[in-house]
Amino acid sequence: MKFDQAIAALRFDPSVPLWLLAALAAFCALALAVAIWRRARGTAWRGLAFAVVLLWLAGPRLVEETRQTRPDIALLVIDQSSSMSIGARAKLAEQARAAIEKQVQEQGRELGQLELRSITVPEAGTGGTHLFAAIDRALADIPAARLAGVIVVTDGQIHDIPATFAAPLHILIPARGEETDRRVRVVSAPGYGIVGKSVELRVVVEDLGVDPGLLTQPRSATLTLRRDGEPPRSVSAQVGREQTIEVPIPRAGPIVVEMAVEPLTGEASTLNNRAVVTINGVRDRLRVLLVSGEPHPGERTWRRLLKADPAVDLVHFTILRPPEKDDMTPLNELALIAFPVRELFQVKIREFDLIILDRFTNRGLLPPVYLRNIAEYVRQGGALLMSAGPEFAGIGSPSNSPLGAILPARPLGTSVESVTNETFRPLVTDLGTRHPVTEGLPGWRPNAPPLWGEWFRAIRATDVQGDVLMSGPEGQPLLVVNHVDEGRVALLLSDQIWLWSRGHDGGGPQAELLRRVAHWLMKEPELDEIALTAHVEAGQLLVERRTTEATAAGNVTITDPDGQKRSVALDTTRAGRGTAQMPAGMPGVWQVSDGARVAYAAAGAANPQELADLRATATLLAPLVRASGGSLHWTDPDGAPSLRRVEPGRDFGGAHWIGLVRRNDHIVTGISALPLLPPWLALPLILGLVILAWRREGA
Repeated sequence: MKFDQAIAALRFDPSVPLWLLAALAAFCALALAVAIWRRARGTAWRGLAFAVVLLWLAGPRLVEETRQTRPDIALLVIDQSSSMSIGARAKLAEQARAAIEKQVQEQGRELGQLELRSITVPEAGTGGTHLFAAIDRALADIPAARLAGVIVVTDGQIHDIPATFAAPLHILIPARGEETDRRVRVVSAPGYGIVGKSVELRVVVEDLGVDPGLLTQPRSATLTLRRDGEPPRSVSAQVGREQTIEVPIPRAGPIVVEMAVEPLTGEASTLNNRAVVTINGVRDRLRVLLVSGEPHPGERTWRRLLKADPAVDLVHFTILRPPEKDDMTPLNELALIAFPVRELFQVKIREFDLIILDRFTNRGLLPPVYLRNIAEYVRQGGALLMSAGPEFAGIGSPSNSPLGAILPARPLGTSVESVTNETFRPLVTDLGTRHPVTEGLPGWRPNAPPLWGEWFRAIRATDVQGDVLMSGPEGQPLLVVNHVDEGRVALLLSDQIWLWSRGHDGGGPQAELLRRVAHWLMKEPELDEIALTAHVEAGQLLVERRTTEATAAGNVTITDPDGQKRSVALDTTRAGRGTAQMPAGMPGVWQVSDGARVAYAAAGAANPQELADLRATATLLAPLVRASGGSLHWTDPDGAPSLRRVEPGRDFGGAHWIGLVRRNDHIVTGISALPLLPPWLALPLILGLVILAWRREGA
C-alpha cells in the first residue's frame, strides 16, 4: 500500500551571488562595530535594518514537498537442493515459508510498508548449491534503497558463499542444532587394472561435526567391500586416516567395487556412507603363438597384423620344410636354432593367450601328445584360431589328429572334393549379422553386395559345429566359431584373406575381422555373443541385452542400491538387441539380471559436492551473517521467528526475531514554495527600521 506525505522545509534562494552576500554582511558588521565603538545612538535599529536587508537578499522560502512512500522489499529464499530432501528438512522449510508469508499478510500494519518476494533455488547438477548466485539475480530487480533484508531457509550447505554481503542476511536452518555425518571418501582410484593383478584404492572414513575432543582418540569403523556382487569383505578402518585397499582384477572389462561404512549414531544421513568406483580390467601383454605351415603369400598378413599391435607379444615360427625332406644339408645351415617343440607345446603352452595355426599340416613335426596338449589347452580356457588351405583336406590334415576333436568342422573329403578354386565374394550370414564378431563389419550392406574384394579358394566342410558367421561359394561355411568346454575355437576355411590386405578388388576389412576374431577367442566381454550390460549416464540407467537370436525381448529385474527390485520390459531396438532405460538418481551399485546373467552399474552422486557433507550446519554461513548484521536461527515445527521493523543502525535480529530495516524510500510527487520575506514586505520593513535608526540618532 502506498500513501502521500507532505514534508515542509526551510530553504534559501539568494538573489545575489554568495560571495557578494558575504561581502555585504562583512561591510554591515564593520559599520556596526564602528557604531558600537563610538557608542552611537540607534545602533540596534541600524543592526536590525542590516539584518533584514541580508535576510531579504538570502531569499528565505518555505518549501513543501508531497511524497509518495515506496514499500520496502524483503527477499525470501528457499533452498530446494538435493540435501534439503534429507529427513524433515523440506517439510520444516515449507512450514517456515508459510509462517513468514502469514506474518507479512496478517501483520501488515505493524510491519509497515513491506513487500515480500520469494524465490526457490532448485537442484543445479554437479556444481553444488549456488544459492548466492540466485540471490544476486533476484536482487538485480530490487533497488538497494528498498531492500529491507534477505531471509534464507537452507541447511547451510552452500558452495558459493561470498566474502561480503551488502544487506542484512537472516538464515533459518531446518534442524534443531548442529548435526553429525559420517562419510567414506575415495582419495584415489585407478581407472584400469591389469587382469590377474591387484590395484590399490585409497579411501578415508571421516566423521563430520563430531566433538573435536573425541577426534583426538583413535576410533575405527567397519568398512564393507563388495566387488561385482560377490560376497562382501569387511575390513576395519581407522576414522580420519587414509586406508589402502587391494582389489584383485580377475577378468577384462568393467569391474564395479562398492564400499560401505557402518553408520554413525545420530548422523544426518547414510547417503554418503558408501562410495562406488569402476575399474576397467585390461590385459597386460597378449602372448600369441603363431605357427605357419606351408609358406604362402598370406603369411605376412598375420605377422603384420599382430606386430602392429603394441599390446601383443608375438612368438612366430614358420615350418620351412617338412621332416621327410632330406637333402643331406648340414643342420647348422638349415636354421639358427632348433624348433623348440617341447618348450612351446608342453612347458609354456599355458602362458599363451592365443594360438594361431596358419595352413598348419601335421607331417610328424608335432607328436600326437603335443597336439593333445593344444586340445587340452583349449578345453581348459585357451583360444585357437586356424586358417585352413588345401592342406586341411590332405593326408596331414589337423582334423585327422587329436585337434580334430575340438575343431568346429571337418573337410568334406579328399583334396579334390574339398578344395574349391573359384571366384566368390565372402558374405556375412544371417546369424553373422547379429554376432558381435561380424555385426556391422565395415563394407557390409544388408540388401546389396558387400563393398569388399573377391577370394579365389575355399575349403568345403562337413560336420559343422558352432556358429557359421561368414559363407563362401554356394553358401558353404567360411568362418566358423565354437565354444569348447571353457575355451573357444575359430576356423577360417580359406587362405585368401591376404588378398584384402593387398587391396585386391578394393580390399576388405581383414584387420578389423581378424582383430574381432582374436578378441572374441580371448573372451573380451564386449564381443560376447550373449551378454547383458548396464551403465549409468546422465542420471539414467541404460540396460542392453545382446543375443544372437532374432529377438531380445523379455524382462530384466533391476535392483537399486537400497535393495528394492522392479521388473522392466526390454524393447527390441534391432535384431538381437533389447534395451531398457529408467531413472537412476540414487548413488550406489545397480544390479540388472535376466535370470541367467547379472550386470552391475555404478551410479555416482548426481551432485557430488552436495552429498559430500550432509549435515545441517551454521558453521559455513555464520561469519557472513555476523558481518552483515543479520541473525541465524534453527527452525522447529512451531514455525519461524517473528518479523520486526527496525531503523537503520539498530540491531537487525535477536534470538527469536528477525529485523527488517525501514528504508523510508519515496518518490516526490509535488513541490510548492512560499517566500517568507517577499519584496512588498521587505522594503517597507527596511525603510521603517532605517527611519527609526535615524530618529534615534537625532534625538
